[in-house]
Amino acid sequence: MPVTAVVFYCEDDGTCPLLEWREELPPRAKAECLVRIERLRELGHDLRRPEADYLRDDVYELRASLQGIPYHILYFFHGKVAAVLSHGVIKGQRVPAKAINEAVEWKRKFAQDPQRHTYESSVESSELGGSPERKEKRRLTHHA
Repeated sequence: MPVTAVVFYCEDDGTCPLLEWREELPPRAKAECLVRIERLRELGHDLRRPEADYLRDDVYELRASLQGIPYHILYFFHGKVAAVLSHGVIKGQRVPAKAINEAVEWKRKFAQDPQRHTYESSVESSELGGSPERKEKRRLTHHA
């Protein structure tokens, strides 16, 4: 099975909501989230519960938990080429509707201009450990 490209959604100003959210997490929670991102890269559309789940409107969540605290990373697919990580939330067992609505809007914006809204990085821990400003911005080369 081919590896799924995992890219980060970025705003018009170049900020990456997921990477900013991740900076606030404790180190062990960051590690748990990284494991889920790696599994998404390995399995793509085939990733299922308990690691991932479908929310609505073609938006999914990666599910991680540490010491009873749930961490949700929202994502969507851009064709069969890439999984786009939009942002994360730490709120109870259910993802708030507002967070899903944001992901739906970002999915729409991404579909209109993938290059503008792609902040691509590998999911290696060394690259995810730094701040978004230190990462190299690369463009999505395959379009659905």
